[in-house]
Parts: sequence; C-alpha cells; structure tokens
Amino acid sequence: MIQWRIMTVFLTENFLLQSDAAIRLYHEYAQALPIIDYHCHLPPQDVAEDRRFGNISQIWLAGDHYKWRAMRAAGVEERFITGNASDWEKFEKWAQTAPKTLRNPLYHWTHLELRKPFGITNRLLSLDTAKSIWNDTNAKLQLPNFSARCIMQQMNVELVCTTDDPVDALEDHQKIAADRSFNIKVLPTFRPDKVLQFAALLPDGGRITEQSVRTYNAYLDRLAEASGLEIQSYIDLIAALQIRHNFFHENGCRLSDHGFGTFGFTIPDESLADACFRKLRLGGVIDERDALNLQSAILYQLGKMNADRNWTMQLHLGVIRNNNTRFYRQLGADSGFDSITDGSYALALSRFFDQLDREAKLPKTVVYNLNPADNAMLATMLGNFQDGAMPGKMQFGSGWWFLDQKDGMEEQMKVLSQLGLLSQFVGMLTDSRSFLSYTRHEYFRRILCNLLGGDMQAGMLPNDFDLIGNMVQDVCYRNAKRYFGFG
Repeated sequence: MIQWRIMTVFLTENFLLQSDAAIRLYHEYAQALPIIDYHCHLPPQDVAEDRRFGNISQIWLAGDHYKWRAMRAAGVEERFITGNASDWEKFEKWAQTAPKTLRNPLYHWTHLELRKPFGITNRLLSLDTAKSIWNDTNAKLQLPNFSARCIMQQMNVELVCTTDDPVDALEDHQKIAADRSFNIKVLPTFRPDKVLQFAALLPDGGRITEQSVRTYNAYLDRLAEASGLEIQSYIDLIAALQIRHNFFHENGCRLSDHGFGTFGFTIPDESLADACFRKLRLGGVIDERDALNLQSAILYQLGKMNADRNWTMQLHLGVIRNNNTRFYRQLGADSGFDSITDGSYALALSRFFDQLDREAKLPKTVVYNLNPADNAMLATMLGNFQDGAMPGKMQFGSGWWFLDQKDGMEEQMKVLSQLGLLSQFVGMLTDSRSFLSYTRHEYFRRILCNLLGGDMQAGMLPNDFDLIGNMVQDVCYRNAKRYFGFG
C-alpha cells in the first residue's frame, strides 16, 4: 500500500522558512519591522489625493508590466492587457493566467498580495475563483481604510522615495509634507535620465538622429523653464541642473537615480562637451564618441552634486529597452518589452568611480545590475571604493527587476556575503508602481531569514539569535535608516 506523505500547505505563516532557526528569525526579528521603501515608482499624486481605487484591476493590473508579459506569454490578446476591454475582463484574463505562472515569482506575489491587505487565504486565484475574489477585493476597496494612504499604513510603511524628473514642480510632495495628519514620509528622487538621452530609446541601439535631437531640445526647454535659466551652453546646463538639484534637496530629496543599458564613461573633455552641446542646441547631430564624452561630463558633474549634498547616487545597469518596435510604436515605453542586456562595463564603471574619488567627490552609491553574470564583478568593483568614511558607502543593490525573485535575491546576497559585507546591506525596495507591492519586503525578509537560518541550522553560523537577529534587523530596516540620511 502506498503511503502518501502530507505536504506543507501553500503560503502558511512559515512560507519560505525551511528551518526552525529561519522561522524564529523571521517571526521574532524581521516580521514587525517598518518598511523603508527607498526606490519606487508610485505616483505621488495618488498619495497626495489619497486615491481610492474603484476595483482590483485599477490598483493591481494597470501599469504592471510583469503581469502583462505573463499574460502575453499565456496567449492573452492585447486588448485584455493594455487595450479597451473592461476592468472585469482584464481581471478575468489575469485570473485565467495566474495558474499558468507556477514557479514564476508572480504566483507568489499574487497570493501574498491577496493575503495582505485583502485577507484572502482560503482560495488560489483561477478562473473558477475569479468572480468571488473580484467581489471580495472590490468590497474591501470601498472601505474607509483601503485608500492609497491607508493601505500604506496597513503595510507598516514608514517612508517611500518616488522617482521624479528634474523638471517636476514637486507640488504633490509639498502637499503631502504639509499634511500633518499623514505620518508616512514621501520624498522625491532626482532622476535626470532625459538630460543624458541625446538618442532615441529604440532597439537599434539608440541612434542620434535629427528627430532625437529635437526631442532632446524640447526637454531642455522644459528644464530651462523649470530652472529659470536660459540653456545655450554646457555650463548653462550644469547650472540649471544645480538649481533643480538644490530645489529637490529643499523638498526632502536625498537620492539621485540613473538608468543605463551598458554603462559607458570616458574621462571628460569639458571644452569638447561644450562644443558638442552647443551643436545639439542648434539642432545638429553628434557622433557616438562625442555623445559619450558629453554624457560622461554631465554624469561626472551630477556625481559631484550628489557628494556635495551627501546624497546617495543610484545606478541601474543592464537593461535593453523597447525591443519590440511594433509594440513600442503602439504602446510606448515601459510596456513590458524590455530585457537583460550583456556587454562589459567594468572598466567604464571603475573609471567613473575613480575620477570622482580622486577629488574626494564620490558620493554614497548603490548599484543595481540586471544581468546576474555581473554579480561578482560588481561586488568586487564596489569594494575598491569603500573608504572607511561610513559603513557600506558603496552598496551592491538588491535583486532588481528580473532578479527580484527568490533565486536572484539569494544569489545577490550570497555574492555580497562572500565578496563584501552582507551585514552592511541596505536591503530591499519595491521598484513598483503598485500600492500592493509592499509584500515584496516580506518576501525578501523571509528569503534573508531562510538563508541565515539555514546556515545556523547547518552549523555554518553561530547559534546566537541575538547576533544573527540583530543583523537581520539591520539589513531589513536599520541600515537603510542610517545610510540614506532622510532626517
């Protein structure tokens, strides 16, 4: 007679915790900590206005290109993803897709988010349960404590940093800061990517064309208006950026953010940069070598601004965007057609850090990579520029985008443990546009506790819960609180 072993039920309170030590670390040291979400893409207007969502699709599916990619892979027509189908029809198609995401992190995230804050623990999302889950989540969303702000409070959020362009007026941030009834800090992040984008962001590599130069100049006109400074030269550009940098600082900003595919940097020639910038301003096209020099000059100045203000500089490296031209023309950017890129950038990154460090102008820096093949390179590169000025000045950022899943997080922490100091790590972030994604902090904390608890159980770490538990609390919360200097 075959005896079937009773398996652990899915998504219990000990989900992902595979040892007694891991269970204790999570429940006693990690679970109750507040959340500092120092990088996300939440619309600050939704927080300022305390947005209420009409249904689960509006808060869960709109803008979520992770789910969109899975739905396309499952054969769902585009009108049920980004098209004109009703919110119910889009939700129904996601419910139909969800069981097909087994072993994709979306399956875990979906059910973590249904459990918290909606309290749905007795059903898995599928076509059979779609209607009941639709009704139950929508009923919750009508309750007073399910507005955007209230969801953040339910999730024990202490602080979030949004992602903002230098031309933004930050009116929503000012409105939030002035509201003493709301106890969660919502701070801007300075994201000047468009200042570096002379080329069109297309899958052919981003050629500099007359059209891309016109787009660039239109953006510079907006920057000139925001800064109150006419921008005709490279010096004018840097002055305008400094004005906006100061304005962001006055409004609580303490981080910059920069996104790249394959990172490039050359020791900048500022006289050449000025000549090339003036040419762009007159509508002329520059070649790739001159573009790299100009980009390097601007990035170098931004790095120095960050150091002068004691900001943290974030670098997101390794994405190739808008691979599908047909859908890019139809839907625009950030629609789920981006992927991991390859190519070496170790020397360029070393050159950039070293150039700033020579003048003692290298700011606190967090680098996130999208290609896991770069993990060891990046961890060792950052170690070159730890200078003892503060713990963990140079940070190997958490698993990002395609890597913010169990294997990606574990590998990032293993490499950091072996080639740096996991104890100084500033931990997890959502990088999300959704008010439901704070469970990714829970996901990360469970994975961290399981990693350390497993080592304790195996005798590879001391059986000292005060020692290991304090490290868990540092990584999940206290390191970020100390490191970023939010005040």
